[in-house]
Amino acid sequence: MDVSGGSGQPRSDDGEPTERPAGPTAPTNDGGPDPTDAPTAPPRAGTPADTGKPEPEPEPPAETPTPENKNPKTPPEPPTSATDETGERGHAHAGMAKGRPPQRPREPGGGLLMGRPFGVPVYVAPSWFIVAALITWVFGGQLDRVLPELGAARYLVSLFFAIAFYASVLVHELAHTVAAIRFKLPVRRIQLQFFGGVSEIEKEAETPGREFVLAFVGPLLSLVLSGLFYLAMQPVEPGTVPGVLLAGLMVSNLIVAIFNLLPGLPLDGGRMLRAVVWKITGRPMSGTVAAAWVGRALAVSVLIGLPLLNYSGAFGGGTEDANGMDALTDGLLAAVLAAIIWTGAGNSLRMARLREHLPELRARTLTRRAVPVETGTPLSEALRRANAAGARALVVVDADGNPLSLVREAAIVGVPEHRRPWVAVSGLAQDLTDGMRVSAELAGEDLLDVLRATPATEYLVVEDTGEIYGVLSAADVERAFVRAMARPS
Repeated sequence: MDVSGGSGQPRSDDGEPTERPAGPTAPTNDGGPDPTDAPTAPPRAGTPADTGKPEPEPEPPAETPTPENKNPKTPPEPPTSATDETGERGHAHAGMAKGRPPQRPREPGGGLLMGRPFGVPVYVAPSWFIVAALITWVFGGQLDRVLPELGAARYLVSLFFAIAFYASVLVHELAHTVAAIRFKLPVRRIQLQFFGGVSEIEKEAETPGREFVLAFVGPLLSLVLSGLFYLAMQPVEPGTVPGVLLAGLMVSNLIVAIFNLLPGLPLDGGRMLRAVVWKITGRPMSGTVAAAWVGRALAVSVLIGLPLLNYSGAFGGGTEDANGMDALTDGLLAAVLAAIIWTGAGNSLRMARLREHLPELRARTLTRRAVPVETGTPLSEALRRANAAGARALVVVDADGNPLSLVREAAIVGVPEHRRPWVAVSGLAQDLTDGMRVSAELAGEDLLDVLRATPATEYLVVEDTGEIYGVLSAADVERAFVRAMARPS
């Protein structure tokens, strides 16, 4: 089974704040996120190095403001959010980082790294070892009936079969990967897990034809493998270890191909059905809805039909051979398969709805207005300027107005009000990197790609001319995601 889709979506987090942030305040904006509704946990995009909580020390005299320690002990929180629909901006300027793109972070794991064919990391999930042990035990029992002379060695043969079978599954997934690379679609990773494998393709195919091909190549290659194992069986004596292994691999690859061709998401056949409906209607969402509901119907059919088929002898057994343990095993297997298909169909619907609302995520509308302040500006003075301008973010600039760093609201909260006249904003700021400069024109998936490439809590948003537009909070993007997903398609 292959389940491919995008990654890195902001996590839904509707947690209420424990206290009102002590940062810049402004009147309620029109239609933007509630400025007092920041979650208490860091956003999914990641958290930069902590800065900003002052160390206990005697207060200095008023004439000599001193910067605070840059390594606080209080963990950062996401900044409060506010949407500035007016497009008002500061007067400092910054060049767009149009040259070298930000480097992608190391891809997350997912188990044991086995290699990187075609540059795509392949992981074996811990759950695979459970399945390998189960296959070894079940296939070993069958070998005991067919080749009783093997004795305990049958489990070594069974283990080899389990490894060879999952090697076939890997070939199935590599077919999807090669097709995705051919269509210039980024593949995040391949993971071998409990029931088969997953090729995590980060973007959708641009046309229904490509979607169909991308889905079909996996089952097609499984069919080819089944045929190759069948041809390899011909010169081999049936009652031998090689004959039994080849027969088992032929049948298992045939089952993988047929199962994946069933027309319901998240199976490959469901993606093929989605492509057909997409082609007919012209709307990818219509194809997703149709294939997802067929997938849910398929899950119910598997839950009810698989135990009945086994009991009726459709798979080689019969009522005279059935016992309570066999019935329980069949029921558990059917329940697990049905749950996987049902959950995958629901996830496909959610992902489709998310992609449909992605264009609503625009950096320009989610950005908070910012006030440029110089390095030595006391925090109290910077907050006064922000409140006077109705801004909700502070950008530290040099004497020429070039941005140097962003003052995080979490650091402001950590400074007691009576200490703020003696704390310089530079001691509460996070240095800017190239990846933290975001164009105000970014929207949808392009915006998310930039945020995923450089995880941070805040980003400097600039115009194409280089002028500072404001500050974008990852928490604002996250809440916009939640609102978009809550609206019907």
